[in-house]
Amino acid sequence: MLIAHVALPVPIHQLFDYQLVVPAEIGMRVRVPFGKRQAIGIIVKIDQQSDLNINNLKSIIDVVDQTPLFTDSIWKLLNWAASYYHYPLGEVLFHAMPILLRQGRQATKDEVKQWQLTKLGHEIDLNSLSRAPKQKLLLSSLRNNTDHQTDFNKAIYCELQKKHLIEQIVEPSDINLWQNDFSANTTSIKLNDQQSYAVTTLNKQNNHFGVFLLEGITGSGKTEVYLNILTDILSKGKQVLVLVPEISLTPQTIKRFKQRFNAPIDILHSGLTEKQRLAVWLRSKNGDNAIIVGTRSALFTPFKNLGMIIIDEEHDSSFKQQEGWRYHARDLAITLAKIANIPILLGSATPSLETLNNAQNNKYQLLQLTERAGSATLAKQSILDLRGLVLTAGLSYPLIKQIRKHLSNNNQVMLFLNRRGFSPLLICHDCGWIAECPRCDRPYTYHQKQQKLSCHHCDSSRIIPTQCPKCGSSHLIPIGFGTEQLEKQLEILFPNIQISRIDRDTVSKKGVLDDYLQKIQQGGAHILVGTQILAKGHHFPDVTLVGIVDVDGALFSSDFRATERFAQIYTQVSGRAGRETKAGEVILQTYHPDHPLLKILLTKGYQEFAKVTLQERRQTQLPPFSYQALIRAADRNNQYAPMFLQHIHDWLKKNVNHNLWQVGPTQAIQPKKAGYNRWQLLLQHSNRQILQHILDQLLTNIEKWVETSKVRWSIDVDPIDL
Repeated sequence: MLIAHVALPVPIHQLFDYQLVVPAEIGMRVRVPFGKRQAIGIIVKIDQQSDLNINNLKSIIDVVDQTPLFTDSIWKLLNWAASYYHYPLGEVLFHAMPILLRQGRQATKDEVKQWQLTKLGHEIDLNSLSRAPKQKLLLSSLRNNTDHQTDFNKAIYCELQKKHLIEQIVEPSDINLWQNDFSANTTSIKLNDQQSYAVTTLNKQNNHFGVFLLEGITGSGKTEVYLNILTDILSKGKQVLVLVPEISLTPQTIKRFKQRFNAPIDILHSGLTEKQRLAVWLRSKNGDNAIIVGTRSALFTPFKNLGMIIIDEEHDSSFKQQEGWRYHARDLAITLAKIANIPILLGSATPSLETLNNAQNNKYQLLQLTERAGSATLAKQSILDLRGLVLTAGLSYPLIKQIRKHLSNNNQVMLFLNRRGFSPLLICHDCGWIAECPRCDRPYTYHQKQQKLSCHHCDSSRIIPTQCPKCGSSHLIPIGFGTEQLEKQLEILFPNIQISRIDRDTVSKKGVLDDYLQKIQQGGAHILVGTQILAKGHHFPDVTLVGIVDVDGALFSSDFRATERFAQIYTQVSGRAGRETKAGEVILQTYHPDHPLLKILLTKGYQEFAKVTLQERRQTQLPPFSYQALIRAADRNNQYAPMFLQHIHDWLKKNVNHNLWQVGPTQAIQPKKAGYNRWQLLLQHSNRQILQHILDQLLTNIEKWVETSKVRWSIDVDPIDL
């Protein structure tokens, strides 16, 4: 009798055994009885062995798939990842599947209907639809081939169809192979010597594994290097995966991809329906698309013939999953490239210190772009000492004066403030009461325009009280400033200048950011206000002044990675100035002009900062010169979590003879979140393999303890946020 060892999407580190009475293979989905219900599982192993009485095993109800669901490369990656991150295999496998496949939907292509422009739709003047703005916007979206068409309901499509401007077609199932018609549009952009060297080096590598770091200063033309490399890969009929931190923040890059290549490009983003996600998954597995551009979860898309992986902005913390299965997409992408024996390119102006260390140790090949593309020059950088100056919504008079000067020359100004909302604090002027989130014990952020208080930790919100609940006073005042207040003050200072605020509050809807960027690209005097969204690789040719309004909070932190994150944000934001023919200027406001980190960044740049910081990390034996795992625990009564972690600490001290360093148990830096009290225990070792072995030993014991079931707990291997 054959036994199928099945992984189910449950938070348990075990497989479940069933009698296999029908033909099946490893990697296929099966429907099985599980308790009083039926569940979808995946066969991980088939043999004749079971730790249970074989005669008492239940039988598999039916086999869902005709062939294994995953490609060999993805299957090996997911099994390895479950082991490395110490996360239940069933949950890892199901995380990597579209939701419809998790529910048992067949992994076969459905009839796909698409809207396309008619001849009249191509020719009609958009202004003729001025009285129907949504119809006009949809028609414009279809013309520009943008990716926010899911924002429109069916009625708007039907109205355009009645006017014979669009029509619905069924995508034929027997599509011609894109490889037969592939072409890359020629470009007038000539590569400089460094770009040419990078392209040539990577083209030589495209038949086997290798990790390349493309370290290019902001504005040095990294995207153009990507496009040239992809031309060579795609011309050989191979597919490419491009991972980006956030799809909504890269419309310019995606547009350049679509303009360059006559090949099917799929974009994986949150606006897709579950049917559309499954369709992309199947197209990729069948080889029907050439490129997928997506965020971290796109890594698990199966490809028929994957030829290369590109990680854009590889340093970005968005590649690290912070809830549930805490994987790092960049690190897993490198593992996938090794399994598939293909090259992988990591691109960034500010590479992570782990990546730079690997390049210095020759594990990765370093390719550098030290010159700005075209005739652009690096911006002039200066520090503005705020001590003794009067501020208006965070702006000093010298900065306001410079803003006025640049706007008078019909240029654009960018103001960076990594704090959204109107004010970070609402306080009672009479008794000092502070409006706090009861679930997190942290101050609410005051949002004036939306007239609400919002917790930026758990996303809860409440209406603004009219009276202080402590003393009854109605004198409630906002303290501090955010992007919303800064925008309001700028409207007073510069009443005739167009102002665009770009943060999570203003660009949450699909396509809004794209609309902002189009307005900015039209040129003319304009002020851009925003958070780090502004730093995400955007190209603003008319921005000549970047003002960094407030960064002092980032200079002092208990997290050893805080300085690295600050240096990356500062460098990325500064790089938005002077990107084409116009000279650029960067002004940083601070109360700490003599801070050593600021001095290094302004006088010697990110490379020197990275060199100094890596030396400090080596001396203190912090990553990347050691390896960490963070065990988190949370409960509602603030008793079981510290007891649970103390049990782990004592067990490790008693049973592990290796040179393991433990820090804690301690309360998390933010002790309470969403009603849970949070504790953590940090484990550190100089040897990655030994730390992995210790975690394996720990896991075999931890699930047997009584207090384990009384807490929410997780293991975060290679944590980036302590």
